Amino acid sequence: MKDTLDRDISMVDLKSQYKRLKPEIDRAIANVINQSSFIKGKALKDFEQELAQYLNVKHAIGVGNGTDALQIALMSLDLSPGDEVIVPAFTYVATAEVIGLLGLKPVMVDVDLNNFNISIHNLEKVITHKTRAIVPVHLYGQSAPMDDIIDFAKKYDLYVIEDNAQSIGGSYFSKTNQTFKTGTMGHIGCTSFFPSKNLGCFGDGGAVFTNNDSLADKIRMIANHGQSKKYIHDRIGVNSRLDSIQAAILRVKLKELDDFSSRRQKVALVYDEELSNTDGIMIPNKEKYTNHVYHQYTMKIIESKRDKLKSYLSDFNIPSMVYYPIPLYKQKAFSSFYDGSGLTNTEVLCNQVLSLPIHTEMESETQNFIISKVKDFFRNE
Repeated sequence: MKDTLDRDISMVDLKSQYKRLKPEIDRAIANVINQSSFIKGKALKDFEQELAQYLNVKHAIGVGNGTDALQIALMSLDLSPGDEVIVPAFTYVATAEVIGLLGLKPVMVDVDLNNFNISIHNLEKVITHKTRAIVPVHLYGQSAPMDDIIDFAKKYDLYVIEDNAQSIGGSYFSKTNQTFKTGTMGHIGCTSFFPSKNLGCFGDGGAVFTNNDSLADKIRMIANHGQSKKYIHDRIGVNSRLDSIQAAILRVKLKELDDFSSRRQKVALVYDEELSNTDGIMIPNKEKYTNHVYHQYTMKIIESKRDKLKSYLSDFNIPSMVYYPIPLYKQKAFSSFYDGSGLTNTEVLCNQVLSLPIHTEMESETQNFIISKVKDFFRNE
């Protein structure tokens, strides 16, 4: 295998995906411009209806970004300052950030060492009389154990807000023999349409979805300055809108989402087959209760070789990423909430995880080159 490729390697190849869908996307953008209805236009209304239909929920509400989606969801629950909200310690900052922003307390729990998601066994350890909600994160493209989480939430009368920013399009196979789309099993689901997401727009965007009519009304109101109707403000709100151009782009991409998932799964399968027997690598674990839509292909690199492998790949212009290198409780912004004692799995993962390039346009030659260099590293160690 040669040491260079005649093309750049990207973690996510948005340009090639755009070129493949270019005629339809360009036409959708042009239609919005010609109509000049850029805010709350027909494209947004149509997208919200189509997203709700795809997810099999009653309401899907477009907002400005995924972080806003989480904040607005929490605001709709009318929690009080000091109320506690359980979150995984191993996640992106936004999940806990909005909790602190609203004067609530993020209570961080450890995650499963194999699937990276919140561990049901740790939830009982942190429940108090102030606990009001739990925010499971479907990390890297695989669902958290929602049957157990929902049972736990019912036992303690908690709200469940699903952070589905990395797993849109994924499915969960419930113990009731029903199949749900991730993000639709709790009281509220949230997602991001950041460009690199499995369903991404050409800027910032997000959505909130729910089957609860009352919560949907609150969410729409909060996202629009707390207005029940024009110039009538019934509650404190925010200004968070998914604009019509982004909605038009997402309408095109939503029709491709299942194909996007299939393409990612095929790339992941090749990685699995080629790397599963490499000493020093633990390939992503796949749980039977869910499919995996691989927002990231995240391995565990054992024996303290993660950073050396990352540097080695960089020498061949192969990008890789660490999601996430520092636990939330070690960030200065969250130091007052928890000291991190006992969260051993999170500590281990922050030192082991490494994500390889994965996207819908991956070419075999590129992937084979990446695999060859990963193998070379361990062969020479």
